[in-house]
Amino acid sequence: MYWDDSLTAYDFGPEHPMAPIRIELTMRLARELGLLDQPNVTVEPAPTVDPELLARVHDPEYIAAVRRAGTDPLPESWKYGLGTEDNPIFPGMHEASARIAGASQAAAEAVWRGPENGGAQHAVNIAGGLHHAMRGRAAGFCVYNDPAVAITRLLELGAERVAYVDVDVHHGDGVQALFWDDPRVLTVSLHESGRTLFPGTGFPEEIGGPGAEGTAVNVALPPGTGDQGWLRAFHAIVPHVLAAFRPQVLVTQHGCDSHVEDPLAHLALSVDGQRMAYQALHELAHRYAGGRWVVTGGGGYEVVHVVPRAWTLLMAEVIGVPLDEEIPAAWREYVQRVIGRVAPLRLTDGQRPTVRDWTGGYDPGDWLDQAILATRKAVFPALGIDLMVDL
Repeated sequence: MYWDDSLTAYDFGPEHPMAPIRIELTMRLARELGLLDQPNVTVEPAPTVDPELLARVHDPEYIAAVRRAGTDPLPESWKYGLGTEDNPIFPGMHEASARIAGASQAAAEAVWRGPENGGAQHAVNIAGGLHHAMRGRAAGFCVYNDPAVAITRLLELGAERVAYVDVDVHHGDGVQALFWDDPRVLTVSLHESGRTLFPGTGFPEEIGGPGAEGTAVNVALPPGTGDQGWLRAFHAIVPHVLAAFRPQVLVTQHGCDSHVEDPLAHLALSVDGQRMAYQALHELAHRYAGGRWVVTGGGGYEVVHVVPRAWTLLMAEVIGVPLDEEIPAAWREYVQRVIGRVAPLRLTDGQRPTVRDWTGGYDPGDWLDQAILATRKAVFPALGIDLMVDL
């Protein structure tokens, strides 16, 4: 696990939804529950990303603009998506962003080495998941694209096939764009439809560039989709495309803004539904990628009731430790003292989601099933998957 307090320096200001307190509260809750003290857990400080690696993911002139903006903002910053409402300039912007990217680089390197060579089977950068950043501009609260840094590093180290699965409520557009023409990288994104949510992309027909058809997989979900519908979509698509692609490493982005209480989006998952997604991805990492799993955070803007609980459950899943339902009183008292809010009593929402799988057929009049079928029709043939699988 890669974490230190320097990662909270990624701070767009007190009015911005991407509040660093969400990461601080998450790690504090994980610590209170004893997750960071488990014998199979090592917590390493976040290093700064290798500048040459960063320059292979982002245009050098963009990196230079980020450096300048963080010390002496210039009028042309807007050309690079900096100084906007989504991406306000803050002091030390490059340094803070480079540490998040560095943590994902280190996580990728550790997983590629593996435990037999002093690395790890799973590695986590909970502050990462900045999936909207493009090669030459910032976007959607994201300055440097740390998942793309991790994937690029894995390819450099010798990986021939890397799968990226993104469960953030927003389309993982930056990662998709950066590997659009690369058949070595499968990008899978389950998100609220771009018809109703930023960034307005991620439709089924976006399947990858020439020579890489089928390696971009997009499931555009209707607003209001809850646990059962989301899990139905996941299981109708994700295991099949991973089985066909045969990745050597799985990289995942776990934005928890799909929760019903998130203020910026319109899906309706519970923490329990999100936890089932974590469990499924863990199992798929072992089934298809030899257990090699790089895990990042992502979006999530309900900073007390959702993010700390969801990502603590994520870390518990990665580590393999069951947790009691009750949240420690010390954590709840800290929340009340620091931000004046009443914290939840329990880790979950008390839901028991069920998976209504695809084997029973589909309803052609249902918007969710239309979305699932559109994705299957778009990518399954390109990946050699029988369109009628599960039916």
